[in-house]
Amino acid sequence: MQFLYPNVLWGLLALAIPLIVHLFNFRRTRKVYFSNVALLRNVDTRISSFRRLKHLLVMLARMLFIACLVLAFAQPVKKAGESRDLPPGINGIYLDNSQSMQNTRENRRLLDLAVIKIDELLLLLDRTSNLQFSTNDFDGQDQFVSSATKVRDRLTTVAFSETGRDLVQVYKRQRSVAQKHNPSGSNHFFWFSDFQKSTAGNLAELKVDTHDVVHLIPVTGRAARNVFVDSLWLNVPFVREMQNNVLSVKVFNSGNQAVEKLPLKLYVDDVQISTSSVDLPPNAYGTAKFNFTVNSRGIHKGRISFDDQPVTFDNDYYFTLDASPAIRILHLYGQRSEQDYIGKIFANDSLFAYRAYSIENFNPGEVQNADLVVLEGITTLNGERRTVMETFLNQGGNVALIPSSQVSQVSLQEFVAPFGIRNLLADNHVPRADAMQEVAQPEGQSPFFEDVFEKGSHNRLMSLPKVYPKIRWDGVAEKILSFKNGRPFLTRTRAGEGNLYLFAAPFGREYGNFAEHALYVPVLFRMAYLSGKTDRLAYNFSEGHVRLYMPEAPKNAVYKLKNNNLELIPVQSLRGKTLILTLPKSSELQNNQLLGSGIYELEINGKAVKSLALNHSRTESYMDVWSPDELEEAFAEQKNVKVYSDVQDGQFIEAFRESSIDKPYWKYFIIAALFFLLAEIAITRLLRR
Repeated sequence: MQFLYPNVLWGLLALAIPLIVHLFNFRRTRKVYFSNVALLRNVDTRISSFRRLKHLLVMLARMLFIACLVLAFAQPVKKAGESRDLPPGINGIYLDNSQSMQNTRENRRLLDLAVIKIDELLLLLDRTSNLQFSTNDFDGQDQFVSSATKVRDRLTTVAFSETGRDLVQVYKRQRSVAQKHNPSGSNHFFWFSDFQKSTAGNLAELKVDTHDVVHLIPVTGRAARNVFVDSLWLNVPFVREMQNNVLSVKVFNSGNQAVEKLPLKLYVDDVQISTSSVDLPPNAYGTAKFNFTVNSRGIHKGRISFDDQPVTFDNDYYFTLDASPAIRILHLYGQRSEQDYIGKIFANDSLFAYRAYSIENFNPGEVQNADLVVLEGITTLNGERRTVMETFLNQGGNVALIPSSQVSQVSLQEFVAPFGIRNLLADNHVPRADAMQEVAQPEGQSPFFEDVFEKGSHNRLMSLPKVYPKIRWDGVAEKILSFKNGRPFLTRTRAGEGNLYLFAAPFGREYGNFAEHALYVPVLFRMAYLSGKTDRLAYNFSEGHVRLYMPEAPKNAVYKLKNNNLELIPVQSLRGKTLILTLPKSSELQNNQLLGSGIYELEINGKAVKSLALNHSRTESYMDVWSPDELEEAFAEQKNVKVYSDVQDGQFIEAFRESSIDKPYWKYFIIAALFFLLAEIAITRLLRR
């Protein structure tokens, strides 16, 4: 036992006062005359013994009263069980407010259960001012210590966050605050979480400093299963209006119970247009397919919905469909093929906005508004033309270059050299039929041909085109099509932010039959599709940023994100033709605002210019959690990491009280002092003989 105010113990000298009063009876005596005192001797002896006992008891009661009173003011405490050699640091509290904390237990959300227990913990720390509180948002307020009252105020405003944090990030965050507060202090960190395996990170990487004690308090629910949408995709590159389209949806059952024939519904523009079902074994994927049709071009808002209890935050998955988006094709030609193969494939399809001009007579501004520029039969590329194309490529444009029969080797080499293409040679001979080379089978695993061929069909091509190569080259380019001798026929090279496609021969019949072969259409269509700046079907909040292609975006415009429940202005920047939006944290929103999944409109001056779908992070949907036994095993070698069985039993509060909170005894001494005061009164009143 120790005393917080040991100097008060000098007050024990006051014990001498009742002792002196007892030893020296200062009461004045008076004489009483009796005619015969012989009869009083026996009575006087008995009365004197009784009076002496009474005085001793009164003296003892008074001395004990004074002693207890002095000890109470000295504030005796029993020191905590652990070593107190280090000065006190901070008491950090981390509350996991991720989406998985929406899971329930006894009809209460896990987040609410954690808040209740944190409030109980704050009762122990009510008089301290070294509290640090943090959530997944990593708000600026986390950088400072505060009082229990301020922490309670923050607890009332905690909302679910779309951001997940692993345990290493949480520890580094709290540790940095502790270092600023008291670098040599002894700290206690309390973590209230469900400890999902998908978000907790690698436990072996968490190394706790010897100055710190980490208390892991699991908050677990009753969910034995949870189904969520993992991803979705279209079976064809584009959605076409008034045609049958197929949407594939990949779902996952993260629980330990099988799900049979789970019904899924497809909504487009808030109208249910298709249904499907899927069987899901435990911890397994399943794919559902939806056939649907849209009646008009433009953006359509989609949603996959199903009923899965008790975790419901991920029962809806939102996406957008851009029906028949216009891919802008600019055809610049010097030596145009007689059959106009380029015009025939792009001009007659509503999917493409096709324009064709002679290379000698075109507006350079048209290039910047194109998605794909096809340079056909170009002999030289110098001066302004070269500068315009280089700028276009550096800003994310795509160029397909088809050489002419009279191509300038020097001019073409100078244009492609900055992009890693070297040793370009032009063949000036007249093409001969016996010198034609056969193109090899396309590589089915190539990213360029993804979803182009049915599985295995690319190996069933009975005949392949034969071409007379006009140019050949080396370099770092990706081979899309090659001749059987290994030389490239079509390559793709990263050029700035864009792509340069280079063909080895003109499309005229004298140079082969590629433009009339079955490969021609899928290759040109795929090239155009990859050049199109269509936005993704869906985004999720964990990405933090959304990148949107905005070729006509004003430089100083202020964009808003808006849906039925929320309107906000995100941090935004315009880089070239790409608008980058930084999604806000839940702590940055105003009161009663919730950044939930759904369709958001991107507005400028009150006019919607784009629609984008935002969804919860998939990592929050995996229900597999670290059990207390697994956590104890993982941190068995770190004695300063304490794992508790469950948040409900409150063991961590008692354990923290015993190991870390000094136990005060002053109340007991006050009670004892009052007892001895009452004892003195009782002795004085009851023993009057």
